[in-house]
Amino acid sequence: MAEYAINKGIGRSAEFQGLKSQYLFLFAGGLLGLFVLVVVFYMAGLDSWFCLSFGIAASSLLVWGTFRLNTRFGEWGLMKLQARHSRPHYIISRRRLDRLFPSIVKSVRS
Repeated sequence: MAEYAINKGIGRSAEFQGLKSQYLFLFAGGLLGLFVLVVVFYMAGLDSWFCLSFGIAASSLLVWGTFRLNTRFGEWGLMKLQARHSRPHYIISRRRLDRLFPSIVKSVRS
């Protein structure tokens, strides 16, 4: 039976077959969710060939997407991407200039 190393050192994040930290959990959670969805489809009475083909197609798409995100963004990339979307692109200030810089405006008027 093959043995796979899960963690490669103290203080380093978990890595399995090239997937690092958050992508590993995204991958495992996605596969678990797809399994539950396929079981629900089967229990609802859908055709077994449809359930099987949906499961294979969705899981292969999940595997491809997770590995693509892992190579594209790296270990902390998803958190950086979320931070980029949560920051403002520009700051709007609707105050007059004399209210923004009162000391400069007073020295100019004097």
